[in-house]
Amino acid sequence: MADNYLEKKMEEWRQKPASESRKAAGGLMRLLLKSRSHRGYDPAFRVREDQLQRIIAVNTHIPSARNQQVLRFRPVLAEEAHKVLPHIKLGGALPHLGLPFPGTEPKAFIVICSTIPEDRYVSVDLGIAAQTMLLQAVEIGLNGICIGAFNKEAIRRELELPHEPLLILALGRGTEKILLEEISADDSHAYWRDEKGVHHVPKVKLEELIIT
Repeated sequence: MADNYLEKKMEEWRQKPASESRKAAGGLMRLLLKSRSHRGYDPAFRVREDQLQRIIAVNTHIPSARNQQVLRFRPVLAEEAHKVLPHIKLGGALPHLGLPFPGTEPKAFIVICSTIPEDRYVSVDLGIAAQTMLLQAVEIGLNGICIGAFNKEAIRRELELPHEPLLILALGRGTEKILLEEISADDSHAYWRDEKGVHHVPKVKLEELIIT
């Protein structure tokens, strides 16, 4: 029965007008293009608790390696931002800029932890969870960034976490202009900012990603 069901659904998908397929793909591509890493945020905008919960909720629907579901999530709102901000680093490739600029620091976070020691399966789940949550953030009008450079011991102590933190998502309403730049695989992958403050992110072109 299951095979027949999947067969039927695949046939329905094949028979859809091309315009519908393009519309679905376009929707995902728009989210991906908007889901850029922001290091500066609107200080007047406050992320709400229900928004963080909605972002975390995607984890009840996404894949999990071996279906372990070992990731846990600690939302952090503006009232607790002071517990996180001193212990994170942003813009590591542009140390001379001192990012984020004073007054534009993120004030909301989701700290991702694991109930078991990190291994390759946990890392797979971590990547899926982080990307999906950032896409959900964009869909509800927010921006964000994955932060891997932070003091784990300090974050765990400050937030009284029962598990080791693996990754932090900063969230808010981004104020930066970010452009993707097509490059060859051998070119520099370092992001950079021009004299107008536009943030440029190199991305290897499609034809060099495909193995033939």
